[in-house]
Amino acid sequence: MKTIHSESLDRLFKAILNLESTEECYSFFEDLCTIKELLDMSQRLDVAVLLSEGKSYSKIMQEVEVSTATIGRVNKCLNYGSGGYADAISKLKKRGTANDG
Repeated sequence: MKTIHSESLDRLFKAILNLESTEECYSFFEDLCTIKELLDMSQRLDVAVLLSEGKSYSKIMQEVEVSTATIGRVNKCLNYGSGGYADAISKLKKRGTANDG
């Protein structure tokens, strides 16, 4: 299986881990990504949270305004991926911030 691990990605992830506030995240990600990329990533996380809560595709489509293809891709990652969504959602729920928006 192809790996994406690299020094460049390590540096990116270390930079992200060193951010200390939501405002710092906004500043960094607004410089790093386009608005569309940020919105797409936030929608995918929203979909993952709703799927983890057992919401139906039709309910998610109404709440997040995404296609069934996006929901299906996120669902596949939740069920067969590396566990990243599940770990992030678990940590958000422990901190009581999974449904902040």
